[in-house]
Amino acid sequence: MNEKEVAEIRRRFRADKTNINYVRGIFVNEKREIISEFNQSLGMLSEEEANAILSVIKKALSGSVGKNLIDISFSNQQVLESEEHKLLTALRESELGDAAALSALYEKILPAVDIEGNFLLMTAYDCFDVFSKGKDGGEDSASSFSYIICAVCPIKTSQYSLTYYLHENKLRNVCEDAVVCAPELGFMFPAYEDHAANIHNALYYSKNTANSHEGFVTAVFNTELPMPAQEQKETFNSLLAEAVAEDCSYDVVETVHAELSNIIDTHKENREEEPLVIGKSTVADILKSCGVEETKLEDFSEKFDEAFGENTQLSPANIIDRKNFQLKTPDVVVKVDPEKLDVVETRVIDGTKYILIRADNDVEVNGVNIKIKK
Repeated sequence: MNEKEVAEIRRRFRADKTNINYVRGIFVNEKREIISEFNQSLGMLSEEEANAILSVIKKALSGSVGKNLIDISFSNQQVLESEEHKLLTALRESELGDAAALSALYEKILPAVDIEGNFLLMTAYDCFDVFSKGKDGGEDSASSFSYIICAVCPIKTSQYSLTYYLHENKLRNVCEDAVVCAPELGFMFPAYEDHAANIHNALYYSKNTANSHEGFVTAVFNTELPMPAQEQKETFNSLLAEAVAEDCSYDVVETVHAELSNIIDTHKENREEEPLVIGKSTVADILKSCGVEETKLEDFSEKFDEAFGENTQLSPANIIDRKNFQLKTPDVVVKVDPEKLDVVETRVIDGTKYILIRADNDVEVNGVNIKIKK
């Protein structure tokens, strides 16, 4: 799914736009025991309460595609024969009304959730009409798309707090009980692609880009995830430094960051719907423009294949942080505006290495404006 398709589904999570009639789920304690099971009708709630529930579930579709939201692909054999695909299909076709299928899903998920403490597992079913326009711009056909969504939400137990009761004119020490937090992980099945259902794919959500909760993915989808976004960045940085070696200067890293940022900006400005990915050749071309030797470019390509897999493509947003640029020594950390990287340079003076920062404008030290004397 691309960003536009995810946004289209997200817009449905409002009481006046959704066809979600009820939310089913379980409350689970820290021992992974089901304390209670619920089936909450949204039609019996106020609009404010319904929106509160929907807003929590919607967060299982938040974050960036390729980083927090990851496409899960089922093989043809899985679609035809596998237990995991049959279970998800049964839940969708029964509109979550198949009690046996729901129990089977809970049994898979409970031991695989690796978050601490209590949690709430919520599931919902939605269905809506999709209209496709013909080449002449008129309405050509209509179909319906239905899906299930699941969100695993940690429960935070409130501490006692002093509360003033106006109608009693009294102070009381009150505990607000269990508070449902934003989902830590979740999924949507099937994927919504080209305004239709793609039963070969699901969309998986992980709040923490450094932890993809692989046990959960294995339990529900019986497949492997790509490398987590944070690990992709760390791996890329390591192989860049190792492959380019002594040629890995400030100018090289700055150029890689700037060029990849430009690629991201151009993709966004062109409003391209397909997720942006690049291969090793794109980075190699950037390194070549910096004067990196051909032998080191070959070494980079080999190490890239070893780290990520041959012909693997990555989202540039996963391997750079386009909003942050940082220089770090054991004693000093310098943060630079990514659009002002030319104010920094490295130099060797009298045999000593320096990071030089141009300071034409005001300079503050601990909040105090200082003067730099000649």
